[in-house]
Amino acid sequence: MTWTIQPEPRTSPDAVAAVRAYLRETAGRYWGRPATEQEVDAVLAEEPDDELVPPRGRFLLARDAREHTVAGCAAVLLADATTAELRRVWVAPHARRRGLGARLVGAAEEAALAMGARAVRLDTRRDLVEARRLYERLGYTPVEPFNDSPYAHHWLGKPLRPKLDRIPEQAPPRE
Repeated sequence: MTWTIQPEPRTSPDAVAAVRAYLRETAGRYWGRPATEQEVDAVLAEEPDDELVPPRGRFLLARDAREHTVAGCAAVLLADATTAELRRVWVAPHARRRGLGARLVGAAEEAALAMGARAVRLDTRRDLVEARRLYERLGYTPVEPFNDSPYAHHWLGKPLRPKLDRIPEQAPPRE
């Protein structure tokens, strides 16, 4: 499967739908039952995404390249001049187990680098074991807690390094 991952206005209908699907799933998992739309509204009011706009934030949306259906999302927000926070990483059920999660995290890391970040951090819950495995596989390691969210049980981070797009050409030998 091929996806496109691009910045998307956080208020676009597809972005809103992706975040609501993410929250329905994670809240439902936390409560052990399906989350209601009112509960999703409450979570959005408690944790708004208003800051996920340039110049300090980016919201990324993944779409199936052929069908143009939403396949996932990720967001990144500068916490300070050199540290970004990874947020709202979600892959739609139909797109799971195909590498999209890693691609979304990589795209968010690239966006963080472009905003000047040299490190990225995140928090996650203890019940989101698949997410923790993904982050650890991608090089995230435990860091000191950086918030007091009641939904955060693990805090992870990693340094960011620009990727070399190509090997620099060597100068021709001098005669």
